[in-house]
Amino acid sequence: MTVTPIDLFASFLRLHQGEIHAGNRPLGSGQDGWQLSAFHAKTNADVHSDHWEVNPEAETVVSCLIGIIRLYLRPERPGQQEEEIRLTAGTAAIVPRGRGHRIELDTPSNIMTVTLPRGSRLEKRSEA
Repeated sequence: MTVTPIDLFASFLRLHQGEIHAGNRPLGSGQDGWQLSAFHAKTNADVHSDHWEVNPEAETVVSCLIGIIRLYLRPERPGQQEEEIRLTAGTAAIVPRGRGHRIELDTPSNIMTVTLPRGSRLEKRSEA
């Protein structure tokens, strides 16, 4: 078997039952398997900062590879503030299963996420 480099910024890695596959499209929300994604983000639009992402099936790892980002967690109860976690190059945070989260950029950044996309959804954020 030949081992070749994989461009993480051009591919999604799918991890499923002891196997890893590279592809150029993300797993659909109904498909099984974990997904590792890496991407360049230059603006907040690149990270859909105006939406909450919710992954009801599993935790999500959000990692800042290069740059500085702010990871926000949706309040657990009405009237609470968003929780802000500042991630710098080489740091990561684990978002609890089912907890809405979003990202804002302080600088253009390279970001990597790992999650089980089954059932994940985006919900428009209403300004507080």
